[in-house]
Amino acid sequence: MYTFRILFFFTCVILTGIGAQAQTATQPPKEITDLLSKYTCLACHKTDAKVIGPAYMEVAKKKYTNAKIVELIYKPVPANWPGYPPMAPMTQVPKEDALKIATWINSLNKPAATPAKKTPTKKG
Repeated sequence: MYTFRILFFFTCVILTGIGAQAQTATQPPKEITDLLSKYTCLACHKTDAKVIGPAYMEVAKKKYTNAKIVELIYKPVPANWPGYPPMAPMTQVPKEDALKIATWINSLNKPAATPAKKTPTKKG
């Protein structure tokens, strides 16, 4: 019975850790969440799902530079996102904060680390 409890405990710990990793993969860091809330970005955008505007992960796939994202925050180009309503210019966002948001958006396009491939060895 004692062994079962230990096994159960470690299984719960591992599953909780896996769930936390999956959740943090799509959750912005607190500083970014605070900025997205402050400037009402979250009213139209989420990290991994379409709301009114495209998901931030979709924006990241466009591979805009950070400077281009900042420019698009201030002067949106509706033609870049057919099928979505036009975004209002967000001129109230200070450039420093817009750049932090843009940097985070582009970080979403980084590929996940992949395990190293094993090199086949010759048997002699």
